[in-house]
Amino acid sequence: MMVMTAKVDIKKILIILGAIVALIIGCIWVFGGDEADTQTATVPAASDNDSRVAFLKELGWEVSTSPTDSGQVKIPETASDAFSRYNELQKSQGYDLSRYGGKTVMRYVYKVNNFPEATEPVYATLLVYKNQIIGGDITDTAPEGKILPLKKAATTAD
Repeated sequence: MMVMTAKVDIKKILIILGAIVALIIGCIWVFGGDEADTQTATVPAASDNDSRVAFLKELGWEVSTSPTDSGQVKIPETASDAFSRYNELQKSQGYDLSRYGGKTVMRYVYKVNNFPEATEPVYATLLVYKNQIIGGDITDTAPEGKILPLKKAATTAD
């Protein structure tokens, strides 16, 4: 029968385990996390009313200085036909609401004052998650009005 013994240095084992844990935490911090949170670095900031109004102004819209309506809305986890159509509009302007499925976001609605040939009120809606604009639209409430992308609609307002 053969018996083997080994001398184990507890300090070295603890240092190695600590390094492994630090590496795992670092990987989770860099590569993991909520997919919706990783997108926020590339979308416009909307931490206050002035920044939201400025964003709309950059797109060419003159809007009321305060929202006509605001409130929380929940992005559906499973897409209905209506949500899919609305999200296609969002995707056409560089947003994707499906990343925020199940999340509660803020909705801010502003009256647009410079929509060309408007016969009824026109509103700009911004969807905001963690102080970042994640979507929006221009809604013409005229009987023949449409819901338009923020960016596309802004080019027709000039």
